[in-house]
Amino acid sequence: MRVLFLTDARAIGGSEVYLKEMLPRLKALGLAPEAALPEAPGNLPVRQALEEAGVPVHAYTHPQALPQGFDLVVASAWYPQSYKAFFGRYPGLIPLVHDQIEIFYPLGGRYLYRLGYRLLQAPNLRRAKAVLTVSRWAARWLREVHGVDRVLAVPNGVDTRRFRPPTLEEKAALREAYGLRRFTALVPARMSPEKNHLAALLTAKLLPQVDFLLVGTGALLGIWRKTARLLGLRNVRFLGRREDMPGLYRAADAMLLPTLGENQSLATLEAMASGLPVITTPIPAQAELIQDGLTGRLVPPWPPRLAQALKEATPELGLRARAFVERHHTLDQAARQLMAALREVAGA
Repeated sequence: MRVLFLTDARAIGGSEVYLKEMLPRLKALGLAPEAALPEAPGNLPVRQALEEAGVPVHAYTHPQALPQGFDLVVASAWYPQSYKAFFGRYPGLIPLVHDQIEIFYPLGGRYLYRLGYRLLQAPNLRRAKAVLTVSRWAARWLREVHGVDRVLAVPNGVDTRRFRPPTLEEKAALREAYGLRRFTALVPARMSPEKNHLAALLTAKLLPQVDFLLVGTGALLGIWRKTARLLGLRNVRFLGRREDMPGLYRAADAMLLPTLGENQSLATLEAMASGLPVITTPIPAQAELIQDGLTGRLVPPWPPRLAQALKEATPELGLRARAFVERHHTLDQAARQLMAALREVAGA
């Protein structure tokens, strides 16, 4: 079965990492996957990695120039308007939804976001032959709240060899290399409103004895740097975009993610696979991954509660999280589930 995986991403995000990891595995399972990405410098590493893995790649300047003849076309779009062009080229398009379909903003902001999603994105999904999304909660939400008839859940997976717990010697060496001397919480998230970095910074204010490493870039980076200075935080470091995440996970003592919106968080899965205790919010997508008190902590994003959960974080939480990922969220498991979903859609 020949399947095109199409994206409008000019830079590398979670959906492009997903393509890089999943398409070679689908090929090994007997699928004939191909990828189409805009011809842009920002996504070049993904295009190169796929080509090196033997996956044909189409670098396009306009979707109308892309080839036809595929059994299925699966598309991920950063921008709702991209779907208009995608459907114009491939009327039987199957959207693959990685993005947040609901953001739990306070004071009515959640309902404004829901309205915007219903007006801008849901119509594209309702016209599709089928929709794939990466969490069971999102599949149910799209059906029940946005009226999308056919949605299949294909949960994310993580490379459990690349993201793994460290040995004692390895952890000591990594902490020395990164200059970590105290209990250290990792905060890996792009600097956008739904990731709720203000809660992380206010938590850092309450825990001067803990160091916080903020990894990521984005539109709000400058604002959060200024906020940290105004709060007088000496225990916060902004690391920007990093390519050494496996080492950072193994060096840290916990992960803090006070997020207000996820579909299925790759950062959460990576931290869990690395044996880190994860402190995050009890929004539905996170609750699908973490059982509070067993494989992590689900805490409302109030700084005093987050601070208390960090103080109570134990290595046992991380070890049980690792076992959960090995049972349910490896890349090979995710590839088999995606393969089954594609065959189900093709046979409909």
